[in-house]
Amino acid sequence: MGNRQEKKISIRNLSDREFFYGHKGCPGCGGSLALRLALKVFGERSYAVVPAGCMSAVGFIFPQMAFTCNAIISTFPGTASMLSGVAAGARALGIKDFHAVGFAGDGGTADIGLQALSGAIDRHEKIIYICYDNEAYMNTGVQKSALTPAGARTATSPVGNRLRGAVTQKKPMFEIVAAHGVDYAATASVGYPLDYLRKLEYASQVDGTSYIHVFTPCPIGWGYETSDTIAVAKNAVDCGLWYLAEFSNGRFTLTHNPSEFISVQDYLLGQSRFRHLQEEDLQGIITMRDLKWSNIHREWFS
Repeated sequence: MGNRQEKKISIRNLSDREFFYGHKGCPGCGGSLALRLALKVFGERSYAVVPAGCMSAVGFIFPQMAFTCNAIISTFPGTASMLSGVAAGARALGIKDFHAVGFAGDGGTADIGLQALSGAIDRHEKIIYICYDNEAYMNTGVQKSALTPAGARTATSPVGNRLRGAVTQKKPMFEIVAAHGVDYAATASVGYPLDYLRKLEYASQVDGTSYIHVFTPCPIGWGYETSDTIAVAKNAVDCGLWYLAEFSNGRFTLTHNPSEFISVQDYLLGQSRFRHLQEEDLQGIITMRDLKWSNIHREWFS
């Protein structure tokens, strides 16, 4: 997209250095993988801002600090505003070869941190904001967020005789950010790491605000085997419930367009948070998926 300078980044030519190592995350944590890969792309001249959430909880446990680059915990709603200050401070010190990068969860982005993010985009701050989306407030007991999908069981969207989990759809954060006229935005998934790495690389070259929304399954909150995180993240894309795309220069582009979808039922019912769903619920989710893809093809490519 745009004037991208492709280096054909891959797993093979990533740095051997670790900038997020020794954390206390759960086995199979998608969020920690997303953060680890991002810092390998951005390197030691990264200034990381991390609000309350899983990554701050597992990465800042004194004396075993998981970050080997500069990193700080921000207020819950203030990731983007603190990133703006970090970037301004570095420039004031005459530092040029750095990346101010934030790592916030779905709640810290789509709920609590949306105002600060909106303001940073409006100012075209030279920052990189990464939302690692595990679809609930996992760190505090799996409560529903604005990015929890319809039908998911959480502590605050329970399941019972008359309750079928979350009743709202995921907030379309990628489209919301794009509507601001952001300099660069992308969706990604840890199930498609090369796509994610290339978007990270491009974001590192943008002279303005970059936003990457990466899909990061959580085995504890979702209810699947810890060894299946990558498969779950890939299947979400392959069944059409998550899509890989970019926004730049006012245009949307799909970076992966499945010729046909795999089973939505298999993806959902492989997770305990969805096993209560009935056939009518599953069909409703499939209908919403098809509508989403119809809108993508009509609005992005017309």
